[in-house]
Amino acid sequence: MVRELGIGGCERDLTKIAVGIDRSRFEPHVATFRPKGLRRAELEQAGVPILHLDVPSFMSRSAISAAWHMGMYIRRHRIQLVHALDVSTDLFGVPVAWLFRVPGIISSQLSYRDNLYSRLEHLLLPVTDRMSDRVLVNSNAVKEHLVGLGVRRELLYLAHNGVDTRVFHPEPGQSRRAFEDDASLVIGTVCALRPEKRLDTLIAAFAKVHELKPGLRLIIVGSGGELPKLQELSERLGIRSQCHFEPALPEVADWMRSIDVFVLTSTVESFPNALLEAMACGCAPVGSAVGGVPELISHNSNGLLFESGNVSELVDRLTTLIQNREMLRELGRRACHTAQAQFSIEHHLRRIEGLYESLP
Repeated sequence: MVRELGIGGCERDLTKIAVGIDRSRFEPHVATFRPKGLRRAELEQAGVPILHLDVPSFMSRSAISAAWHMGMYIRRHRIQLVHALDVSTDLFGVPVAWLFRVPGIISSQLSYRDNLYSRLEHLLLPVTDRMSDRVLVNSNAVKEHLVGLGVRRELLYLAHNGVDTRVFHPEPGQSRRAFEDDASLVIGTVCALRPEKRLDTLIAAFAKVHELKPGLRLIIVGSGGELPKLQELSERLGIRSQCHFEPALPEVADWMRSIDVFVLTSTVESFPNALLEAMACGCAPVGSAVGGVPELISHNSNGLLFESGNVSELVDRLTTLIQNREMLRELGRRACHTAQAQFSIEHHLRRIEGLYESLP
């Protein structure tokens, strides 16, 4: 279960599981409040049934109708396990599964329970924790965060995100970038344009390094409410002509391969899919040292870390890579090896399948 089938990390995680899980042992179904989105075509192509639950608000009459509809679907298809992958479906799907006595119930906590959550969510999530047989987390950082909030350690199950290396991999012979440009070196990122991504930090840092090398470009791939502010900031800093803003896309591998230095500037992350995918594509990664990012990047080994929000520190990291092309290539090579050897989609699916089979 996931709230929508759009561009976010939870949606990608759900699609990876539903499409890639061993069909000789499991028959996946997907339930969502918003069935339209970039991931729908992938699920349909894989023959995964999609259940639309019309829940515009948990306080609406339609929510009660949707709960009954879900319960009848569970009985009709003899669903043995319900796995909710985000907060909205934790709060809706877990109680419905519990009421209809589904044998296995898994909730997910793939981000921190911080000030981005409402007061009601903070009150109700401990209740759905107790209704669940296991709570899935995707980083040790979030696992320890939940233990600190009182969640029983034995209830938590760690499965780091996985990357499909058949899609995300380097293309040594690729001579053209995904955009029409004569850029000599590209700094970039791929993410939803939300405030916590702090892309203003990236733009401010780029403004301080853009003259270090002729043909330096900044690419930001993604959609969201922050776009006008980011475009205005690039105009104000005099770098708009060196910045390329590309709307969110269902397939981003070619764009990842067009980026030489991938930068993640978030203030909060659990285990970011986009960073992992960029590493698999051979980008040299630079990430803010938050959440599970240090579980992916080992500083000066397969990437560089900086303090979140610290523009001068990010400028230092970017300057190092711009001026040392050999270091840039070596970090990209090591990042790719890390993604392939430790965080493949196959490894992730085996962990998820192990979780499913461990339940009654």
